[in-house]
Amino acid sequence: MLNTQEIKIQLHNSIENINDSDFLLTVKEIIDKKENLSDDIELSGWQMKRIKESKEQIKQGKYFSNIQADLLVEKWLQE
Repeated sequence: MLNTQEIKIQLHNSIENINDSDFLLTVKEIIDKKENLSDDIELSGWQMKRIKESKEQIKQGKYFSNIQADLLVEKWLQE
């Protein structure tokens, strides 16, 4: 698996070789949205507290895998 720096290098090299302006504009829009998304998010104190609690639960192994969660939801729906 590539690390972040290797991915950036590959993307940079690929972009240098693309001459399709419509495609490049689409890529730019995606990048712009990603950059703006991280800037626009404001979390409340309650949300920050819940994130901190959730991270602690994960460290303690108190979480469900996707499969476990799917089975639990399936069970709830049958009740």
